[in-house]
Amino acid sequence: MPITFRSTTLADGRELIYVDDADTTLGPERSIDRRVLDPRPETATMRQDVLTGEWVSIASNRQNRVFLPPADQDPLAPQTEANPSEIPSLYDVAVFENRSPSFGPALEHENAPRDLDELREIGVERSRASVGRCEVVCFSPEHEGSFGSLSISRARTVFEAWAQRTAALSAMPGIQQVFVFENRGQEIGVTLPHPHGQIYAYPFITPRTSSLLRSVDAVGPELFERILQSEQASERVLVRGEHFTAFVPFAARWPLEIHLLPHRHVPDLAGLTDEEKDELAPLYRGLLRGLDALYGTPTPYIAAWHQAPVHVARDSVRLMLQVTSPRRAADKLKYLAGSEAAMGAFIGDVSPEAQAAFIRAGIERADQQ
Repeated sequence: MPITFRSTTLADGRELIYVDDADTTLGPERSIDRRVLDPRPETATMRQDVLTGEWVSIASNRQNRVFLPPADQDPLAPQTEANPSEIPSLYDVAVFENRSPSFGPALEHENAPRDLDELREIGVERSRASVGRCEVVCFSPEHEGSFGSLSISRARTVFEAWAQRTAALSAMPGIQQVFVFENRGQEIGVTLPHPHGQIYAYPFITPRTSSLLRSVDAVGPELFERILQSEQASERVLVRGEHFTAFVPFAARWPLEIHLLPHRHVPDLAGLTDEEKDELAPLYRGLLRGLDALYGTPTPYIAAWHQAPVHVARDSVRLMLQVTSPRRAADKLKYLAGSEAAMGAFIGDVSPEAQAAFIRAGIERADQQ
């Protein structure tokens, strides 16, 4: 049976999508959300930092979001009489619009950015509406866990959800870039232990990708192919499959940092073939399990799926995963101090080659468990 998508709406009109595993035990029926909810918040405003040209969304509706609730009040668990959560029915994977979005809920607005050229202009006290969309992707109905704790079947379902949502969000008006990510661990700032990730659909091209585009202009459209060839020839390779290679990058910033690239050019998750997703689900899960096996306790991380912008550089910017963790020892974290936080100039504490050997050992231990 194929992975199945079932779309419905929550009580305040937000979209909710149930994504059923290929081997699901669930039936097709889904409960109706009968909560009485406040109206959705007004779309936030983003302001331009005239010193850098970057745009900052001021989303004050996020100030009062849920913070580390007890298991019986988990807002991402299936609803019960005692827990009026966000998801009415038992599910395999669920995707829904964030109740407290950083961008949106409006996709169109009288003060929305006109186009990328307008956004590149720089001036004092420029502001626009933070149009866009923010979604939550629940990996499991369980209260605790992460992507690494999923079954292979469930991991494959999540990849199908990410790919489908990337395509759907990219087709929405005003969207310039789609970002899929997972934050894991209180040390990262996670406020819900429930296994989940998020998707942001931005009305601009992010600063990190703007820097990347400058590198593509300087090196050429074959930049990612050259990176892949260089890393595959190095001692920093962690895993090499038929379709993907994972490695510690040449200039790693973080104590634990993993990059992954597809072997062919593909701009985003929506462009992956079924065969590529079939390989990626266990490979990615294995990398995360390897990080957890390094010290015997869960490792905090940010897993970021960098994708090409929606309308530009599709032939030169390749899909890339970057997993970073501030964990530099069993009981020590790397904090961003003056050079990193204020100037953006990172100082690495260990060599990438040594960390690659360390992570490979963790992956091997995880494979044996």
